Order: sequence, then C-alpha cells, then structure tokens
Amino acid sequence: MQPYFLPYIGYFQLMNMVDEFVVYDNIQFTKKGWIHRNRMLQNGKDEYFTLPLKKDSDYLNVDQRFLSETFSQEKLKMLNKIQNNYRKAPCFADTFPIIESIFDHQDLNLFEFIANSLNIVSSYLGIQTPITISSTISIDHNLKGKDKVMALTKATGGTNYINAIGGLDLYDKNEFKDNGIELSFFKTDHFSYPQFKNDFIPFLSILDVMMFNDISQIKTYLNQYSIL
Repeated sequence: MQPYFLPYIGYFQLMNMVDEFVVYDNIQFTKKGWIHRNRMLQNGKDEYFTLPLKKDSDYLNVDQRFLSETFSQEKLKMLNKIQNNYRKAPCFADTFPIIESIFDHQDLNLFEFIANSLNIVSSYLGIQTPITISSTISIDHNLKGKDKVMALTKATGGTNYINAIGGLDLYDKNEFKDNGIELSFFKTDHFSYPQFKNDFIPFLSILDVMMFNDISQIKTYLNQYSIL
C-alpha cells in the first residue's frame, strides 16, 4: 500500500487482516492522492486537512519529500482546527492526545512522518500486524505496477496478495495465479455512527472514527469488510 496520512478505517482493516503489511516508501509522490492529506468533519461537512510540504520536484519519491520548514507553526493551526471541530465529540479526551503526539513527531521527512503516524494509530487500535518498508525487501525496485507487487509478495514468502477494491480494474487474478499468487480484493462494509446530529459522512479520516467511537467499538468495525 501507499503511505497515507491518517487514512480511512479501511486502511487499518486491511492492515489488521493480513500477515504482513508492506508500505511503499520508494514510490513517486502524487499531489492528488491521499499521501499527505485526508478529510475530517467540519460543520456537518467534509473538509480536507493537508500536511504542508517543502517545495520540491514532483518527480521525487515519498521518502525524498519533506514537510515545510514552517511546519512547527502550521501544525498548531491544524491541531486547533481539529480541536475546534471535535472538542464536543464523545471520545475527544482520549483521541486528541494521540493526534497531538503524531503531529509532534520531530522527523520532517514525509515518509518517516507518515510511517510514525501509522505505527501510533495501529498500536492504539491493537493491530499487531508487522509493517514492512518496501525498500528493505530485496527485489528489483525498478519494477513497476503488478510486476513490483508480485515481486514483493514472493520476496516476503506470501502466497496471497490482498488489494483494496480500487485495484479491481488494475490486476488480473489469472495473471497472479500463473505466478503462484492468489489475488483477492478487499472492500469495507457500510457502517455508520453518530457524527453529532449531522447526516453521516462515510470514509473520513480514522481520526473521525476515533473521536466518535471508543476502542472496543472500533475493533468491531475492523472486522466489517468483504473479500472478493
């Protein structure tokens, strides 16, 4: 999987179900994805929050990008925004210190910052799946797309690769089978929870789930998915 900052719960459902979770660090950064941004609740609507980045080439990998030099000031604005939006949420007192610890990470390398956030949240959720960084796996890292996916799976001793439902149009089960790998697709089941008195907005950042649900409830959500 790509490294995503405070991703939606499906990311953690996938992490929880597998034997090993591989996160790309040597993959090209893209502005339009979810690497450095996500969505939270604000006044009954979804609102983006985005990590400010140091200006650099758009062709660099995620592990070659850095947060802005002004991040120490920017993070205070982001934390204030999160606090204002969720301070009346039932689990704010438990969740906000976790979010603060994520933003207080001192390494401004984008990948290291995101990896630390994934470790903190997964630990809070009780997920014990080992997280492996892709560049530490011995393969030809010049491979692209499905060829790289299959090489990583084989190198880790995997026989089953589980991809998010978005990969349904990208990968062919027969092609993976010919390479000794069972390909499956994962889809988050629909569930909802009260977001104050607003209409429910699904697939917001995990921070929204954490603000409105205690850990026991979140653990039930981690098992609400389908495999295709």
